[in-house]
Amino acid sequence: MGLTAAGVCTMVTGGSGAGADMAAWLPLPSAAVTAFLLLVFPRVSQAQTFSLPFQEPETCGHNQYFDISALSCVSCGANQRQDNRGTSCVCLPGFQVISNNGGPDIICKKCPENMKGVTRDGWNCISCPSGLTAEGKCHCPTGHILVERDVNGTLLSQATCKLCDENENSFTVANALGDRCVRCEPTFINTSRSCACSEPNILTGGLCFSSTGNFPPHMISTARYGELGASFTSEWFAKYLQSSAAACWLYANLTSCQALGNMCVMNMNSYDSATFDACRLFQFIFENTAGLRTVHSVSFWRQNLPWLFYGDQLGLAPQVLSTTPLPTNFSFKDQNQNTKLKFVAASYDVRGNFLKWQTLEGGILQLCPDTETRLNAAYSFGTTYQQNCEIPLSKILADFPTPVFYDVYLEYTNENQHQYIWAVPVLNLNLQHNKIFVNQDDSASKWLLTRRIFLVDALSGRENDLASQPRLLRVATQISLSIHLVPNTKNGNIYPPLITIAYNDIDVKDPNSQSVKVSFSVEYEMNQGEAHVQTDTVMKFLVYYAGDLANVFFIITVGTGLYWLIFFKAQKSVSVLLPRPAQEERFVTYVGCAFALKSKEDETLLLILSSWPGEGGVRSATVPVSIWRTYFVANEWNEIQTVRKINPLFQVLTVLFLLEVVGFKNLALMDSSSSLSRSPSSYIAPYSRILRYAVSSALWLVIGIIQIVFFAVFYERFIEDKIRQFVDLCCMSNISVFLLSHKCFGYYIHGRSVHGHADTNMEEMNMNLKREAESLCSQRGLVPNTDGQTFQIAISSQMRQHYDRIHETLTRKNGPARLLSSSASTFEQSIKAYHTMNKFLGSFIDHVHKEMDYFIKDKLLLERILGMEFMEPMEKSIFYNDESYSFSSVLYYGNEATLLIYDLLFFCVVDLAYQNFILAAFLTYLQQEIFRFVRNTVGQKNLASKTLVDQRFLI
Repeated sequence: MGLTAAGVCTMVTGGSGAGADMAAWLPLPSAAVTAFLLLVFPRVSQAQTFSLPFQEPETCGHNQYFDISALSCVSCGANQRQDNRGTSCVCLPGFQVISNNGGPDIICKKCPENMKGVTRDGWNCISCPSGLTAEGKCHCPTGHILVERDVNGTLLSQATCKLCDENENSFTVANALGDRCVRCEPTFINTSRSCACSEPNILTGGLCFSSTGNFPPHMISTARYGELGASFTSEWFAKYLQSSAAACWLYANLTSCQALGNMCVMNMNSYDSATFDACRLFQFIFENTAGLRTVHSVSFWRQNLPWLFYGDQLGLAPQVLSTTPLPTNFSFKDQNQNTKLKFVAASYDVRGNFLKWQTLEGGILQLCPDTETRLNAAYSFGTTYQQNCEIPLSKILADFPTPVFYDVYLEYTNENQHQYIWAVPVLNLNLQHNKIFVNQDDSASKWLLTRRIFLVDALSGRENDLASQPRLLRVATQISLSIHLVPNTKNGNIYPPLITIAYNDIDVKDPNSQSVKVSFSVEYEMNQGEAHVQTDTVMKFLVYYAGDLANVFFIITVGTGLYWLIFFKAQKSVSVLLPRPAQEERFVTYVGCAFALKSKEDETLLLILSSWPGEGGVRSATVPVSIWRTYFVANEWNEIQTVRKINPLFQVLTVLFLLEVVGFKNLALMDSSSSLSRSPSSYIAPYSRILRYAVSSALWLVIGIIQIVFFAVFYERFIEDKIRQFVDLCCMSNISVFLLSHKCFGYYIHGRSVHGHADTNMEEMNMNLKREAESLCSQRGLVPNTDGQTFQIAISSQMRQHYDRIHETLTRKNGPARLLSSSASTFEQSIKAYHTMNKFLGSFIDHVHKEMDYFIKDKLLLERILGMEFMEPMEKSIFYNDESYSFSSVLYYGNEATLLIYDLLFFCVVDLAYQNFILAAFLTYLQQEIFRFVRNTVGQKNLASKTLVDQRFLI
């Protein structure tokens, strides 16, 4: 496309290469411009590569410099060499600079014989009074300064060396550069009234101290303690520990006191009463300045000294951490919403200089890099925060050449809207008290709390030279901030936060290949003792008085989970905080108990249902019963064994959809938000196991109850009711069913046909149904003129004994051979037992056996409510009218609550173990199908074998 003379864009095609492409965008008449652009943008050769040699500044020779543009070594000009940085050139000794534009653009000229020296700035030649240095500059004796110019800046023809006046009126000495006289260090003047620190005075750390004072100078230990008790001599401690302690003690020098405190912190606040190490020296000064006032009325904070310890005795931690609440409160959803933890820190450098006040936001204490939003999420009240990463040692050494120390405070506003700060205590897990790691004890009564922390110490780990690579690098690998809610608070009050910190010593060998794992976390907790007592009390009460222990655990765990879900997420003023992961263990144990007990119940139920239909039989009419009708009823019974009021697949998929797609799983995050969605760019708090359980349970129960209600109200009424259909089938087949779920208790389905027999053709069956619909025949009930076909039965012991005697014939077929009849086969014994049992049960229903008779009655209201019978079947058996078809209790249909809770617990246990709703849903559906397969397989086996062989089931 090109621009015509009239400004119209015109497409031009053809040509190749960069030049042709550029020309394609030109005004068509402008050939001259085309030629110009081809000169400015030459064609790129298709064979050209973009590879270049890799060079580093360290590989350049002494007469080369590293070109920061070409990224390669370039030779310096004549009479030049590489400068100290290696990125430009300087003149050789004896040569002055004529011009210098950086890099190789420098011109050097040799100095004349009578002025072989070069001025300090390198631009002029000068005559030197007493020789030259290796760099070609003038040299002066010790105590003298070099003078090259007069007071108005005029260059002298010959430099002079002036002796600094050390007399009492001046007390001056040459500075480190040797170009100016400065006043001697005050400790020299105070100690010796001169600029020299001669014996017996002590020179240490550039300071001079008298040897006659009461400060212990000869017993000082410069050891640096390691994390496992090992120690070595630190060059930093060797140079500055004694001088800092002496200046702090003798002169109350503020920066020296801070520097001494920093060295104590670098030594992990470790204290040994037998050795004058950094912390022992600090403690010595603290004890011997008791006459000085305290700072801000804090007894642990002495004037001129930093606040390092909460006392020197163990056992004060509980008083510090859980006695006085902060005079402020936090709220999630109130008008005076307060959800921000405003931590600030007073920062100091290693020499004791105060740097500044700074907020902890922006990742001041977080070594792991992240976005500012995610970093600051750590200080959002109520948000459990976790951050982990692995950082190269080379980056740590580059970012932290010297340690920075922090005294952390929590800023708050009291009820009068005045701003205050509260000191945040520190639990240093590496602290040694008399060579014991007291802070690693589980009991807070043995802790020794401290104040000051640092993140990285690459300084005290240097052994012989402070400019060398450290032998050991000390890194704060674990930092945890704990917020403890005041018990029974209604206004969101908290106790002072606690910083728990752990350091690791890394043996530095190859920083480019080494790395260290670090973590930062914020945890919220409250005293769960009262909740545990209440929960345990309720648990014990229900254990003694509940009939189903699994349901007891289930009720408690679901109730507890919903309590935390509702009251934590919906609270306005903060009164509860989620349990920490360690505090959830008891809750998880209860869930495990519920699942274990429910699994046992489900296993027992499966075994009972698999031995269909318990102990009982089928009574036919007096006319011969076709075996096909028996098989048909048995097959239908087998099919309704696994009929449920809910659709398991729909249940699993719906719950999974609500959790993963709709976003209900976000309610389980350990933060105060009740939103179902989260922004990908925002910090995602970790999941609470209690909340995951609560959300999963609530959704599972709601979906299950909705299905059950739909099944009972709509499906069974308007589509099909398989339980009632089975009763109708028994009547049409002229088959009655005995179900003995217990020794003397069970169910009876009266299936005697009102038409006398059931082996008819289609025309006769249709006629029979028509007559029954027009009430032209008797009713189906066991009692004349009633429709009651289902009963709960409590049989007498005499009837049970007679039943067992008949049934014994069937069990003998698997017993010893001597007990079996030699004249009849096993099959013939089964056929005989079949007819005997059939005849006995038929006669029992027809009241033939007066000694084993029965009567029919309704259950009392209280009996129905309690699910038990008050009357014992002593002489006669009792048939209770059962219009609710309660024989379904030996089917899946009648145990829907048990199966629903078991599936729920299975889902939740898998999720608690793997924190994965998708995996939990898949395994839950898988176990449902496995149970269904096992039940159907066993049912088919019973249908094929026990129907004919073990006729205690179908007779």
